[in-house]
Amino acid sequence: MLELTHVYWLCGLYLAYVALQTLRDRAHGKRIGTAAFWGLLSAAFLAGDRLPPTVMGLMVLAIAGLAGFGAVGSGDYRNATAAQRETKALALGNRLFAPALLIPLLTLAGVLGLKHVHWNEWRLLAGEQTAVICLALACLGALLAALKITGERLPDAVHGSRGILDAIGWAVLLPVLLAMLGGLFNKAGIGDLVAELLTRGLPLQHAWVAVLAYGLGMVLFTMVMGNAFAAFPVMTLGIGLPILVAQHGADPAPLAAIGMLTGYCGTLMTPMAANFNIVPVALLELRDQNAVIRMQVMTALPLIACNLLLIYWLALP
Repeated sequence: MLELTHVYWLCGLYLAYVALQTLRDRAHGKRIGTAAFWGLLSAAFLAGDRLPPTVMGLMVLAIAGLAGFGAVGSGDYRNATAAQRETKALALGNRLFAPALLIPLLTLAGVLGLKHVHWNEWRLLAGEQTAVICLALACLGALLAALKITGERLPDAVHGSRGILDAIGWAVLLPVLLAMLGGLFNKAGIGDLVAELLTRGLPLQHAWVAVLAYGLGMVLFTMVMGNAFAAFPVMTLGIGLPILVAQHGADPAPLAAIGMLTGYCGTLMTPMAANFNIVPVALLELRDQNAVIRMQVMTALPLIACNLLLIYWLALP
């Protein structure tokens, strides 16, 4: 049976290879620090569930320290020249997009089909986190397709990806950490605190005020935490369920769906969403660190207004 643990092991093995290659890269200006960063992260993926909490906590602090003190950097990746890449891109044409398009298609096919594959009590996929497991399988399939289309070797592809990973650097961890933050906020009772503060300060007995509080709260919390998944439990437990559903009779299904989409609008406007807004800047070597955000704000603001209206029209009775 394929479980989420196997996906973690796959990520850990890849990061271990990256750490080893970095350690061998004598031209790397921050070889030791970068290798230690990816090596510790690899150990966390490979054995995090079997390590004592204290050891795991110290590893997390070490990873944060290496990133915070600028010990992670870029090295020599033996990349092809711009002319070579352009020549190959022209030769391959639109076939270059095929591996990227395969990822969502294979993920969807896996979720709809592979979850039904079983033999008596044995199942191919674990019942939980089926989508994540199928996404990992889809990425492997897309990698094989990319190797077939381009004619590259697997070691060269993995080695080349190290440059992208180093360019992203510590920001690759931000989505994971921010998603965990939502769970911590929930455990700490932040949702109840938000509900209490807003109830005292706003006339939430009016449905339209409650809709504004919920929708704009999703946007603001997402901007602070960089992830709508982290904001969702806080605002849903604080405003969505106790105020909109319990008091105003809102339908939870459209409320949750449109509320999450409203949170995504906040993702478009915050540097905390590093994988969306900061990583492209680093990869494209743009001078303006907020260039992506500036282009997205004028799309995000009308979407927020539309989502608030949809919540009021579709979720409320």
